Amino acid sequence: MAAGPPPSLPRLTFLLLLAAGCLLLLLPTNNAARLPLSLAPDAADALLKLKSGINDGGGALSSWSPGTSPCSGGDSKWAGVMCEKGAVHGLQLEGMSLSGKLDLAALKSLPGLRTLSFMDNEFAGPMPEVKELSGLRAIFLSGNKFSGTIPANAFAGMGWLKKVVLSENNFSGPIPASLADVPRLLELQLNDNKFQGKIPDLKQEELKEVNLANNELEGEIPASLKSIKPDMFAGNKKLCGAPLGAKCEATPPPSPSPALKAPLPTSDKAGTSPSPPAQDAAKQEAQKPAEGFTSYGILAAFLGTLAIAGVAFVALRKRRDSTKNFGPVASTTRSSGPKIEPHPPDKAEASAAHVAAPGAAAKATAGGGGEERSSRAGGSTARKVDQGRLTFVRDDRGRFFELQDLLKATAEVLGTANLGVCYRATLTSGHSVVVKRFKEMNRVGREDFEEHMRRLGRLNHPNLLPLVAYYYRKEEKLLIHDFVPNRSLANLLHGEGRGLKKAVVHWSVRLKIVKGVARALSYLYDELCMLTVPHGHLKSSNILLDASYEPLLTDYALVPVMNQSHAAQLMVAFKSPERKQFGRSSKKSDVWCLGLLILEILAGRPATYDLPKAPAPATGAGGDLVTVVGSTPEGEWLNTVVDPDLRVGEDEDREEMVKLIRIGMACCEANVDSRWELKTAVDRIEELKAKERANEDQSFYSSVDGEEDLNNDVGIN
Repeated sequence: MAAGPPPSLPRLTFLLLLAAGCLLLLLPTNNAARLPLSLAPDAADALLKLKSGINDGGGALSSWSPGTSPCSGGDSKWAGVMCEKGAVHGLQLEGMSLSGKLDLAALKSLPGLRTLSFMDNEFAGPMPEVKELSGLRAIFLSGNKFSGTIPANAFAGMGWLKKVVLSENNFSGPIPASLADVPRLLELQLNDNKFQGKIPDLKQEELKEVNLANNELEGEIPASLKSIKPDMFAGNKKLCGAPLGAKCEATPPPSPSPALKAPLPTSDKAGTSPSPPAQDAAKQEAQKPAEGFTSYGILAAFLGTLAIAGVAFVALRKRRDSTKNFGPVASTTRSSGPKIEPHPPDKAEASAAHVAAPGAAAKATAGGGGEERSSRAGGSTARKVDQGRLTFVRDDRGRFFELQDLLKATAEVLGTANLGVCYRATLTSGHSVVVKRFKEMNRVGREDFEEHMRRLGRLNHPNLLPLVAYYYRKEEKLLIHDFVPNRSLANLLHGEGRGLKKAVVHWSVRLKIVKGVARALSYLYDELCMLTVPHGHLKSSNILLDASYEPLLTDYALVPVMNQSHAAQLMVAFKSPERKQFGRSSKKSDVWCLGLLILEILAGRPATYDLPKAPAPATGAGGDLVTVVGSTPEGEWLNTVVDPDLRVGEDEDREEMVKLIRIGMACCEANVDSRWELKTAVDRIEELKAKERANEDQSFYSSVDGEEDLNNDVGIN
């Protein structure tokens, strides 16, 4: 056969062109990460689109302006933007009082985005859609006002996600089932919400940190979570099984319906099954009585519910209209309560008129009641209202005073701190108590607040100032402690200003104070291990001293009931380096505060908790004290760092001081992974010693200007 023109040549050319075209189509997909940044979508446009839906009344995002770039190499030019190699790596917009809508779809054009933190703001509404940001490693949304049910597939396809923190919101409904399918999940915090239903079976092997406390979950805890601490499930009254130790009740089998009881028609032949038409007829006959039964059952249940609701409504009306005396059982009604009015700074004493119920018509009476005029249905009627009552939380203390005793007490303003106003109330019996008035505690409801107060009432340690009682009202809360005549550690170390006394405390007393604080902090970590920050506000002004200079910690464990935006601004644990670096606190945030406190006690200089805006030197970050100590050679610490008033003559004590400074610096380490664990710090502190000297006064006082009497007693701050 004669050979013709080779037909394979056009085909070969076509196939080569087709292969080249396919290669060009695949190139952008395979090398998308390698594209130069100049060809990538504009990160500034994406962030500005996100900002357009955010309400920024405080101007926290004022640096986000068109025509500028959010990143310059590894440095961020926009507030809250985390940069890496010139690209946006994460957003840390926390504690900025932001609200509005989070349109995360605008961030899909940022392929390098790995972490999002919007903690401690005022965002509300449903859960933002995050599943389209499949490259995320961490999501922090705690401390906002998000609410509603999270879709079951909210986290579907997020194969790289490691940390999900949604705590302290108002989420409800079931826990999203898609969380069980996130393969790399390491940490899940859903505490302090209103999640309902059963806990999904979370079988991720690397999942070690789970917090589901204070929700409305029920049923048996899955076997995959039985190694989690029991405190991580606290506050869910219907949970059972390990590790809680609560036995799960067996679910009774459902009773057969009338349809199942109805006899089926049989065939004419014994031992044979009915024919298909006969089976259909049997099903229809069986369904008829079931349908009738269901209709009557629904009607009966509906009428019964109406009857119960009517009885409850009548009982509630009677209860609200009656005036209650103070009794041995805590009242659960929401009612007006006492209001201790602030006094001008130049007036130390206040009469009982300053301790009264709010409102012009409220009058304090011996029974603790009051009168209030209210308008209902167009008419104005006078009625008695219950001012509420104090709730005592200590099992070892009786009810030694009532609310009306506070109303008649003489009130003295002790000070106005970041978290509230502090008063000394002297009862008619002569007993004095300290009343702390908080306004920034309306984040949690009454039931959650009271449960946390009962938890604090069970704490018992010689270096903790115990909570005696509390008063709950939606607008403000009163916490009541015993009065301690000595002033705070801050007053002891620094005095109150020019012309006022400053204590010269010997090394043995300073070491005793440090040990007492460390022991109390360790106790809080053991008893409140469900809290990320068990203290939260550890500083010298929150440490009182008894007659023997034993420290008494105050204002502890208030983070769960504080408004998170205010906590982020006011509480010192929220100023730790990890908050700035990662947008969240850690179990070591209190350790950082302890380190600063140790340096303050030794140096006699106030600690600075606000981190410097400029990059800190390699010696550490955490305030002037850390910078000074870190930049001073260790051989010069005793002459340069230690308080000049701290006179020490023994070489043994000098060596112990240097050891304590080392401990303080290890606790202040800016890198949270390098910072010491609390147990390590406490063990090292307990090893320190101070040489006892006979007939040595524990402290004496010198005035700042040398004109004060050295023998005056110390008051309270």
